[in-house]
Amino acid sequence: MVARRKVAVVGVALSDCGRVDDATPYALHAQAARRALADAGLDRSLVDGFASAGLGTLAPVEVAEYLGLRPTWVDSTSVGGSTWEVMAAHAADAITAGHARAVLLVYGSTARADVRAGRRTGTLSFGTRGPMQFEVPYGHTLIAKYAMAARRHMIEYGTTIEQLAEVAVQARANAALNPEAMFRTPITVDEVLSGPMIADPFTKLHCCVRSDGGAAVLLVAEEYVRDCRTSPVWVLGSGESVSHAAMSEWPDFTVSPAAVSGRLAFERAGVRPAEIEVAGIYDAFTYMTLVTLEDLGFCGKGEGGAFVEKGRLRVEGGELPVNTDGGGLSAQHPGMRGLFLLVEAVRQLRGECGERQVRRRDGSPPRLAVASGTGGWFCSSGTVVLGVG
Repeated sequence: MVARRKVAVVGVALSDCGRVDDATPYALHAQAARRALADAGLDRSLVDGFASAGLGTLAPVEVAEYLGLRPTWVDSTSVGGSTWEVMAAHAADAITAGHARAVLLVYGSTARADVRAGRRTGTLSFGTRGPMQFEVPYGHTLIAKYAMAARRHMIEYGTTIEQLAEVAVQARANAALNPEAMFRTPITVDEVLSGPMIADPFTKLHCCVRSDGGAAVLLVAEEYVRDCRTSPVWVLGSGESVSHAAMSEWPDFTVSPAAVSGRLAFERAGVRPAEIEVAGIYDAFTYMTLVTLEDLGFCGKGEGGAFVEKGRLRVEGGELPVNTDGGGLSAQHPGMRGLFLLVEAVRQLRGECGERQVRRRDGSPPRLAVASGTGGWFCSSGTVVLGVG
């Protein structure tokens, strides 16, 4: 029996992102994986655990074969955007228990290029079987479900459309500091409100961009940290939760499953939300950021609107910099973006983010970060607390 071990993230990377018309999803997986291993300074022969979702009929098998890996621990958990925080939690548990020494998480997608080339449409369908059969006939789209939830919050707590627009404005301000973000030109609240309506109350800029891209994260047992070229970022605690599939089974549109996953992650990490210095929050739509901030405990329920309107999410001058790369609203969103949250959180803790680097009062990088992914239409949540030192 192997003694329980600490787990560190030692390698993170993105593939080429944004507009990538000349690569396959497999190639983006491989590019991100190679870069993450190079970032860590480790050989792929050390990798005995592998996690992947979203590509192929047998996702981890097909992608592992493409990458030339033969893992003895695999995970193909697929719960939408929260997949990667949930997988990171599973990987950390496996390493701690001695079932793996190094686990590679990889994702890649050509969502934008596929639409451009006519290989798929711009509409995401989850099918008509199971619980969906009772909603699909009414044309209840994914965006409409988020829009309904946002409207409920507005009615219940007086949240305004201007406050929701502030989330997009501040994400773009952070993206302006990121040379790799797809959209960097600053926007105003008025520009967000005057855009074409997508699903009331969401106009275009309330919604995430569509991009291509991939990401990879390498987690290892503590005894391998000394062999790495990077400083370790420790997995301090994690939590996961599922809520509903059918909207009719969602008890409260103003509460996401992050209320559970966040509480578990903070408790297991021994950290309070007030101690977090930088946050990655899934933001396919502006409301997701606002309600997740509430549910993670950064402000009270119903206080998200007032919290975000004061510029708190900005890298420059913000009390809690959120989605410092620009997030899914401005940087990139190739689908199931949760892995990108982990990459950015690690880079911030290592002090590698250049102009968008968050700094403490003494000029040093932050020491505590949280990444919280959301899947489906608030159907699932995974939250991971990371720290250095």
